[in-house]
Amino acid sequence: MKKLHIKKGDTVRVLCGKDRGATGRVLLVFPDKYRAIVEGVNMVRKHVKPNQQSPQGGIVEQEASIHLSNLMLMEGNTPTRTGRMKNEEGKGWVRYSKNTGNPV
Repeated sequence: MKKLHIKKGDTVRVLCGKDRGATGRVLLVFPDKYRAIVEGVNMVRKHVKPNQQSPQGGIVEQEASIHLSNLMLMEGNTPTRTGRMKNEEGKGWVRYSKNTGNPV
């Protein structure tokens, strides 16, 4: 399993692409594909057949996945790089901000 610098629920900033500079909350992470879905970022239009949720069908806008290398974790209002260090108890790892040194 790959070690990821972003988890579900994190606030991130988009570094490149059509939504560069946008911030949003991570809704889903796909570790095997190294991609994530961010709320309100990389919106695409999808044609949908009629079903229970949309009896009319039609065109729906939804978020598409974005590569994790194009995302940077936000600490407060500033983007930050992340590192990993041992937990205080010595069990497991904790992500920390390289700007401030505080655990994320």
